[in-house]
Amino acid sequence: MIALVMFVVALMLLLVGIPVAFAFGGVAMMFAFFIPDIGLDVFNILPFRIYGIMSNTTLMAVPLFIMMGLILEKSGMAEKLLMSMSSLFKGVRGGLGVSVVLVGAILAASTGIVSASVVMMSVIALPLMLNAGYNKGLASGTIAASGTLGQIIPPSIILIVLGDVMSVSVGDLFMGAVLPGLILVSLYITYILIRAYIKKEDAPAIVSKEKVTFSSVLYAIVPPMLLMLAVLGSIFAGIASPTESAAFGVIGGVILSAFNKTLNFEMIKYALFETMKLTGMIFMILIGATAFSLVFNELGGTDLILDFFSNDIGNVWVFIGVAMFSIFILGFFIDFIEISFIIVPILVPVMSAFGIDPIWFGVLIAMNLQASFLTPPFGLSLFFLKGAAGNRVSTMDIYKGIVPFILLQLLGLGLVILFPDLVFAFL
Repeated sequence: MIALVMFVVALMLLLVGIPVAFAFGGVAMMFAFFIPDIGLDVFNILPFRIYGIMSNTTLMAVPLFIMMGLILEKSGMAEKLLMSMSSLFKGVRGGLGVSVVLVGAILAASTGIVSASVVMMSVIALPLMLNAGYNKGLASGTIAASGTLGQIIPPSIILIVLGDVMSVSVGDLFMGAVLPGLILVSLYITYILIRAYIKKEDAPAIVSKEKVTFSSVLYAIVPPMLLMLAVLGSIFAGIASPTESAAFGVIGGVILSAFNKTLNFEMIKYALFETMKLTGMIFMILIGATAFSLVFNELGGTDLILDFFSNDIGNVWVFIGVAMFSIFILGFFIDFIEISFIIVPILVPVMSAFGIDPIWFGVLIAMNLQASFLTPPFGLSLFFLKGAAGNRVSTMDIYKGIVPFILLQLLGLGLVILFPDLVFAFL
């Protein structure tokens, strides 16, 4: 029972704005100090856990993929992609929205960084969509949802973290997430085209006399696609590990940037500093979460939850339903990193006890965590969009526009639950 109190106290500290690493680490120290049966000796093993984290070759892929994404963010690739894609769909109602989704998917497979994708799309695509007469809610929802595809379409930071937390192959998670990611892309496109057909004024066709050659479209699309195929293809073919392919991706990003004539010292400096900040934040959270899990396990928290699901409930589908619902609700209030490092380790022993395939369960969690970027009031993609859009759209426009895409994500999650083979299509 004390373990559950500890968990609730940590969540309350998060909700009042205490930084994640300090909230979980501080709660762990407080409960260890004040409970005589635990004591601060429980942290004797913490240095060894931290050393294991910092020397983990799988987690080395995180800063490398972050750096690759930041380099590509400054390369001008997104703008060329969007302009080329929109030219292919001119004259089609909803065509600009479809091109935004497709560019979002390509950026997701190239960069994997939500903040970069959403901000880039907000700056480039939102003015185009609003000038074309798009409904503000539809434009906002399309950009936020498309920019967030990087959390499920490989290479995804979430999948790398989940691979480490769940002790499964990151490459297998990448392959398992490909088809579910494409299903989400298809659902978004279908929704935009249906809405454009029913309410023509919400997504009018673009009328442009500017002629775009096929070669210029290829010039914009082929380089990032080649990088995507090289990075993911090397993992899927077993030629390189995720960490090795991430390093190759950084080199490819630099080459692409040079190809676009945007490579300079300031860009490299920006990418290095931002990578260091983001990586430091992720690993500090991981260290705080490790301290929390030591005390939580010592208090019998994991055994309590395992006993509850295995004996009191004893139904695998009830467990899956409760787990997915809990992660979805928590996603309204806390970030995917906290959920990955705190909630998922609690669920893993129960998953193993029920004999659930970890790759399938990992993809379900990743799809669920993707929704956390879109759910008000603390959806990060909504903050990124509003910050980049300024006064072009209101917060209420964004909230109204994102609801259909959240429902589409839940539909995609439901399809993967009902049809597990979708995950194993490329395995």
